[in-house]
Amino acid sequence: MIRSIVHIDQEKCDGCGLCVPSCAEGAIKIVDGKAQIAADNLCDGLGACLGDCPRDAITIIERDADDFDEAAVEKHLHEQQAAAPLHKTPATAAPQEKPAQPAQHHGGCPGSRAMSFAPATPAAEAPAAGSQPSQLAQWPVQLLLVPATAPYFQDADLLITADCVPFACPDYHRDFLAGKAVVIACPKLDDMNANIEKLTNILRSSSIKSITVLRMEVPCCGGIVMAAKQALAASGKEIPFEEVTIGIRGEVVKR
Repeated sequence: MIRSIVHIDQEKCDGCGLCVPSCAEGAIKIVDGKAQIAADNLCDGLGACLGDCPRDAITIIERDADDFDEAAVEKHLHEQQAAAPLHKTPATAAPQEKPAQPAQHHGGCPGSRAMSFAPATPAAEAPAAGSQPSQLAQWPVQLLLVPATAPYFQDADLLITADCVPFACPDYHRDFLAGKAVVIACPKLDDMNANIEKLTNILRSSSIKSITVLRMEVPCCGGIVMAAKQALAASGKEIPFEEVTIGIRGEVVKR
């Protein structure tokens, strides 16, 4: 099938290996001093490795490739872990702590309880200068924490925000957040497959009127746009879609 997949320019690649640990699926390996995709079905095509290449040798292309296979990824990672050299703990070393338990996204934490509320001051009435009131009208905002069927998604304009954007954009609340339901995610550090699934469920369960994706100008941030587009396609709906790119100094680079 034709799909998005990582492409590594062998002429540009110098084999530095910075891209290898950035690929959560373990799809990239160094062969004869060059980075290569180990197998097409291990690459999700989201491009988390893009920003780690100092030679700009990594791009996302559309080509005929095997489907991304989560089961194959799990097996591959298990094999990599089994093949890794074991480091014995010296007898004098302190005993190791027990492995941390996986984070629970939908437990009983009061901080993740879904809430809707009115902004402190409507955007139209906000003062032009001085302290600006929050335009946030819901909680939580992290994509993996929001309930897909939350009432604040009904008949809403959805703002999907890369989580670095509000730190860079000084007028984020006024120019983008006001009047919208919002979810935030990090395309580089998050499990983007889980994010795509959650976004798909939100779009299927709710009457979203429009989608705006706010991303940073860094290459790896393109993953959040791709995730939103994949979720929209999977939902089977036609919803107006806008992509806005924010520069690292806070300016709107492209919309």
